[in-house]
Amino acid sequence: MILNTGGRTDTVQYYSQWLLNRFREGYVLLRNPLFPRTINRIELSPDKIDVVVFCSKDYSPILGNLHEIHSRFRCYYHYTITAYGTDIEPNVPSIEKSVETLKKLSQMVGKEKVAWRYDPVLLTDKYTVDRHLKTFDYLSRELAPYVDRCIFSFVEMYKKLAYNMPELQPVSVDDKLLLAKGLGSIAKKYGLYLQTCGERDDYSMYNIHKSGCMTAEILGKALNINFKKAVYKPSRKGCGCLDCRGLGDYNSCPNGCRYCYANNDHAKALENYHSHDPSSPLLLGHVLDTDIIKPAVQTSFIDNQMSLF
Repeated sequence: MILNTGGRTDTVQYYSQWLLNRFREGYVLLRNPLFPRTINRIELSPDKIDVVVFCSKDYSPILGNLHEIHSRFRCYYHYTITAYGTDIEPNVPSIEKSVETLKKLSQMVGKEKVAWRYDPVLLTDKYTVDRHLKTFDYLSRELAPYVDRCIFSFVEMYKKLAYNMPELQPVSVDDKLLLAKGLGSIAKKYGLYLQTCGERDDYSMYNIHKSGCMTAEILGKALNINFKKAVYKPSRKGCGCLDCRGLGDYNSCPNGCRYCYANNDHAKALENYHSHDPSSPLLLGHVLDTDIIKPAVQTSFIDNQMSLF
């Protein structure tokens, strides 16, 4: 099983103590969002978890204790740093602070295990094509020596974005080509491997690779493992990632990013965060007498056979 810690909420930034507690106790409980009385139990042991994939916008809360997980499990780290300020990402650290934290993370775990995410790429009167390219140039110069690759994607125009971000401008085909050309040129200048994720269009003419962000190739190379069977389960059109299991609950991330797909109600997310109990095996709430706990199916994708050659 591949475990994704950040698909539903930023567990590293806001629930790091809970995350550490779960790995210390060796299991986690996940409530089924469609059938709330059903809870799945996932065993958090190295023989049950192939890879732990982290995804966060701030690793500083967990850096001091990250060795507890990193020393026992195969881990890969996604770090999201964008061009946006608090008007778009209200509770995300500044670009400068984020850069310094990523460098510390990379020095701890190795650059081959760290991917910088520059997504979603969106446009407003403030965040123009030119501003993106200038910010990306600065970030690439700072981060290229510390990351395995950079992953970007253009914003998905979900219906609720029209309400959450009325200033959002559609990213036209011409805009995408202009951005892709500029991003690709900058990445080449700094020797940075650049790829898309969740994009159906091909920008290979700009030195941009097309791939998923959690593929057998990426994880296998970074962690020196082979996958005996790679099960791909796209989360959206254009996605090319391996099947994984996500931790946590929706409507629980306090970052307040206005483009977020995992939060429907920021006020509810804050309420859930403040009522969170780090000692509970569930991210939100506690096990009830009426709940049914079932063991999750945990299938390994890794080939553990020794090579004969």
